[in-house]
Amino acid sequence: MKKFNVGIIGATGMVGQRFSLLLENHPWFNVVAVAASPRSAGKRYEEAVGKKWAMTSPIPANIKDMIVMDATADIDKIASMVDFVFCAVDMKKDEIKALEERYAKAECPVVSNNSAHRGTPDVPMVVPEINPEHIEIIEAQRKRLGTKRGFIAVKSNCSLQSYVPALHPLMAEFGVEKALVCTYQAISGAGKTFDTMPEIVDNVIPFIGGEEEKSEQEPLKIWGHIEGDKIVNAASPSITAQCLRVPVSDGHTAAVFASFKKKPTKEQMLEAWKNFSGVPQELELPSAPKQFLNYFEEDNRPQAKLDRMLENGMAVSIGRLREDTQYDYKFVCLSHNTLRGAAGGAVLMAELLAAKGYFDN
Repeated sequence: MKKFNVGIIGATGMVGQRFSLLLENHPWFNVVAVAASPRSAGKRYEEAVGKKWAMTSPIPANIKDMIVMDATADIDKIASMVDFVFCAVDMKKDEIKALEERYAKAECPVVSNNSAHRGTPDVPMVVPEINPEHIEIIEAQRKRLGTKRGFIAVKSNCSLQSYVPALHPLMAEFGVEKALVCTYQAISGAGKTFDTMPEIVDNVIPFIGGEEEKSEQEPLKIWGHIEGDKIVNAASPSITAQCLRVPVSDGHTAAVFASFKKKPTKEQMLEAWKNFSGVPQELELPSAPKQFLNYFEEDNRPQAKLDRMLENGMAVSIGRLREDTQYDYKFVCLSHNTLRGAAGGAVLMAELLAAKGYFDN
């Protein structure tokens, strides 16, 4: 695979910081541009981030001295330097939609961590192991935008990256009819640390704006299909969700209750999880976990502190599978929200797009 030059838009935020670490020694992607808001533009990256650096690893040497560009004013310049950009900006939804379309129309593909375009019918929202075929809608999107290379592809919300992968292998054979999900979400999902979110200490906050709607609706797009020039959402399963913010640094946990058209045995579910793999594993993409879904037999697993970094934070952990009195089964899932759920998931999607030739000239 050839090397691609990439930019990070929104590079000073928490997800942007995570992108910088993941790309530091990436075998395919070479960071040549970082961009952020006008207040950061013109500064060295290390200076622009300053005390906001929230990662446990130091700022990568390859970008700490890069001059931060203006994410909005320097679009044409950035587009001329890179093969594509990762986008993780903190702006209003309408502003993000417009910004990402401007990059795409400048013939610069956008791999986005933002939610703004997740509902756009011709923008693929991809979990690479589950719906890689959705990237085929890019050709229709390019026709709408009037571009040859430019397009936007997005990753789904971090809150569903644990339970959707667990439900997916059960869909075809057993038919998931309905699911109830309660997510217990880490503070890094809000771009916070314990220092910057003291109100979470010794506390649980039972509301995260927009998360429950995303958790209920976005899986239906992931499980949808391409019809003409748009992605049509799946009609089922019916999902209801509650999302809580909990005092955990990284790692979203989900308590899942599911009913099936054809109820599987516990052994069949465990076998489906163990044997499931997808295109990233077939292609041996650099960021792909070797074992995507991992079941723990212990009653007290998975735990965020112990299991979030499984397979470099790109695997999903499952545990506590048992029959339920109201639904057929219940179980617990865990995924790392800024790796599999955010920057890592976007890097894996970019690897898929690269392998399929979508960044070629």
